[in-house]
Amino acid sequence: MWWNVIIMVVAVAIGYLTRTRPETPRPATLDDFDMPVAEEGTAQEVIFGDCWTGSWMVLSYGNLRTQKIKTKSGK
Repeated sequence: MWWNVIIMVVAVAIGYLTRTRPETPRPATLDDFDMPVAEEGTAQEVIFGDCWTGSWMVLSYGNLRTQKIKTKSGK
């Protein structure tokens, strides 16, 4: 009985020490976003309501920051 407990503890310790550690993800940059944007001379559609369209594009998107947001705590 005790040999089984000792073998289990050793196996858990070896598994813990030899595990692969995940890489820390790098922060997203503006180049990571792949949006189809309108080019000069492309017709722009105006759709009111819900509608399916085959050729969609993004005319604008924003509020993407490249600096950290700093907030003050307290008043």
